[in-house]
Amino acid sequence: MAEETTTVKIFGQTYHLRGTEDEAYLNELASLVDRQMRDVVEATETADTLKVAILAALNIADDYLQARRGNEVPLDRETDRRLARMVTLLDEALVG
Repeated sequence: MAEETTTVKIFGQTYHLRGTEDEAYLNELASLVDRQMRDVVEATETADTLKVAILAALNIADDYLQARRGNEVPLDRETDRRLARMVTLLDEALVG
């Protein structure tokens, strides 16, 4: 499957994500990250975007690890791959 570019908005910023995942999935990822960042701002009143992004990433990673440890959600290889891709996209969004 060829890589395509999907434009998403996260925390008021536009990002162009490249990947083989479908547009709906990338929009869902962006929405999750955006929601997490807004939750962090609401809870901490932090204005520094980098700090907000890092705290949001920690919250997402915590949800992932808690689910994995508690077996709340059975994680297969595809789920692990998609979660790893989400982390990569978040890293790219923070850099670019």
